[in-house]
Amino acid sequence: MPTRMIALCLGTALAACLLLFGCSSGRPDAEKHVYRMGEPVAVGPLIYTVTDTEWQAQLGEGPTARLPEHRFLLVRLTVTHSGASNSAIPPAALLDARGQTHLELTDGQGVPEWMGYLRTISPAQTERSRLVFDVPPNAYRLRVTNDAEPGTEKAALIELPLELAAPPPAER
Repeated sequence: MPTRMIALCLGTALAACLLLFGCSSGRPDAEKHVYRMGEPVAVGPLIYTVTDTEWQAQLGEGPTARLPEHRFLLVRLTVTHSGASNSAIPPAALLDARGQTHLELTDGQGVPEWMGYLRTISPAQTERSRLVFDVPPNAYRLRVTNDAEPGTEKAALIELPLELAAPPPAER
């Protein structure tokens, strides 16, 4: 009888552990919900809205054109600050289907309306600009955060579907 009791206790403990770990994704609650492009996303006092994406094979023209390792993804967005004091707009990142993180480029040379990399926003101000990434063409999730200390940071994910522009029709 004691062997059965030990087996039952171990089985119950194992089931409880599996249930506990199965319910935990390792991400904050705000990152469990994924927002769509066009939806305003409040992350602390910062409200992000992704309006469109654009893939580019190069930035600029001629001999000064910048070539990517993969392709340039330009993300057009607005950021509105609803807080009471100046805030930084933290760098964003892309998450792919495999869970890999791709960081925003720090050099936006050749990107029209580039947001910059070190950026601040005043209360009640709205910034309209673009972020730039060098990634393989794919669907991604944009991870945006508020300006907070590690451990108190809030984040959200915005779905960026793969939308490649169709080539122009051939002339006859």
